[in-house]
Amino acid sequence: MKIRPIVSARMFSTLAVIVVTLVCANVASAQESSTTGRSLIDLTPFFGVGLAVIGAAMGISKLAASAYESMARQPEVAGTIQTAMIIAAALIEGFTFYALFICSQK
Repeated sequence: MKIRPIVSARMFSTLAVIVVTLVCANVASAQESSTTGRSLIDLTPFFGVGLAVIGAAMGISKLAASAYESMARQPEVAGTIQTAMIIAAALIEGFTFYALFICSQK
């Protein structure tokens, strides 16, 4: 009987990327206090941008992995799968740009 580890390498790498994003956003968003009354560090838009980019990257990577696996299993329908993959990736990127636009609004 094989015992699986509680934290896999994939889960650890995902958590490491999230932690690095949060640490970098904290340093990048530090600014002097202005007369508008905003706090010294406001992470809300930067956190949203980070989540949008991480989610899009994970979605496109899963999409590409699944498409390549299905093309390897059935090479005769590779053209159809590739077309569907490109359309889906374009929709994911469009949503990501929209999310980045929404998050960058002040």
